[in-house]
Amino acid sequence: MTETAASQVGGLVRDFEELYGSAPQGVWAAPGRVNLIGEYTDFNDGFVMPLALPHTAVAAVSRRTDGVLRLHSADMDGGVVRLDADGLEPRSGGGWAAYPAGVVWALREAGHPVAGADIQLASTVPTGAGLSSSAALEVVTALALNDLYELGLTRPELARLAQRAENAFVGVPCGIMDQTASACCAEGQVLHLDTRDLSLRQVPFDLAAHGLRLLVVDTRVKHALGDGAYAERRAACEAGARALGVPTLRAIAYSHLPDALASLDSETVRRCVRHVVRDNERVERVAAHLAAGDPRAVGPVLTEGHASLRDDLRVSCAELDLVVDASVRAGALGARMTGGGFGGSAIVLVEESAADTVAKSVQEAFAQAGYTAPRIFPAIPSAGARRLL
Repeated sequence: MTETAASQVGGLVRDFEELYGSAPQGVWAAPGRVNLIGEYTDFNDGFVMPLALPHTAVAAVSRRTDGVLRLHSADMDGGVVRLDADGLEPRSGGGWAAYPAGVVWALREAGHPVAGADIQLASTVPTGAGLSSSAALEVVTALALNDLYELGLTRPELARLAQRAENAFVGVPCGIMDQTASACCAEGQVLHLDTRDLSLRQVPFDLAAHGLRLLVVDTRVKHALGDGAYAERRAACEAGARALGVPTLRAIAYSHLPDALASLDSETVRRCVRHVVRDNERVERVAAHLAAGDPRAVGPVLTEGHASLRDDLRVSCAELDLVVDASVRAGALGARMTGGGFGGSAIVLVEESAADTVAKSVQEAFAQAGYTAPRIFPAIPSAGARRLL
């Protein structure tokens, strides 16, 4: 554990003791993620390639036997949220507390004897940046309760339960990628996940060895249009699958895409189908480039993917487009928005020697446009969820 992490854990333990009157039984961490390629594909049984970030949600937790769930976040205003584990109901509100509470609900719904807990949370995952801060909260809660209650669940099983918490309890129709990335990613690797059968493999992603760097550019904006847009795109994809007579769009082979598109009447559905099928193919191309030891070839695929998200899926925004355009003009190998869109973050693949120049160009472009200065930091492939104490 680094000195910074040890200090964070020590502070969390002290906060827990002050709130609940005793030391926690353990401390766990789960990371946020950034998705290298494969967007809006996970709920279509497609391919994705996320990597875990060094930024984590950390939880100090003790089990209880009286059915009481007490939650507190160092990052949020307000006191301890006290809930009755037997009385947890889906979509009953609760703000940030709905994410850990939803995990308790999902575990109990699945038949696991979780009788309550005291939980103190803190997170360094930027919220609203498309880096899966909610999945980190869910996964760290699930891992802690799995350990404390000796449930014996695997990491993929924890990811599925965390997804169910977000889908059924919170009410967000997300796919499985975010929770699986937080639970299963490995240091120095990018995760190739097939969301149809949940098979996964770790792919080496040592950009520094090739003189490269992957930057995350958090635009610090989140447009209101994005609130319902994710569900709308998902519905359009499902409509496309029904029209094409397949269970999900994963069943449409890339080579059959022209015929599939020609048979669709709705332009909106056609655009969504085109993006998903092509993005699945882009994931496979990126995986092939990495396997061949040629990460520089990934750059143009990223930029191509952004054009699809912008023009076909229409989930980008002016700030994200500006990141991509300014980065490429300044010499980046490629760039694209990542996450759900309408704000949040973009990723930029650069030569390490050009990283500062590209970052400065993006900052200057934002200043000239009158936008809030973006936050820029390197994406370092980091460990998935783990116990710290």
